[in-house]
Amino acid sequence: MAVKTPIIKKRTKPFKRHQSDRYKSVKEAWRKPKGIDNRVRRRFKGQLPMPKWLKKFLVNNVRELELLLMHNKSYAAEIAHSVSSRNRVVILERAKALGLKVTNPAARLRSEE
Repeated sequence: MAVKTPIIKKRTKPFKRHQSDRYKSVKEAWRKPKGIDNRVRRRFKGQLPMPKWLKKFLVNNVRELELLLMHNKSYAAEIAHSVSSRNRVVILERAKALGLKVTNPAARLRSEE
C-alpha cells in the first residue's frame, strides 16, 4: 500500500476580496481582480505593517483613549483628523501617562509662542 505524503505548502488563511475591509458593500468572498490598474492583479506588495505589528485605533477624545488601557500590546492610538490641536495636546499627555503608542503624535501641533 502506498503512503500518502502530507501537503506542505497549503495556505491556511482564506483569500479575502480586495478592499473588503474598507467597504461594507464589498463582501469578503474572493473575486478575481480584473481591473487594468488593480494592484492585487499586478501582485504588488501590500501596505507596510504598523509599528511593532500594532493595529490602529481611531481616537477622538481622552475617554476613547482609556479603552486602550488593557490592549496596549496589540493596539496603537491614532488621533482623528477632526480633533483640535488643543485637544491633541491633552490626548498626547494622557497617552504618555498610560504608556500608549500614538501613531501620529506630531500632527497639527503648534509650538508655544
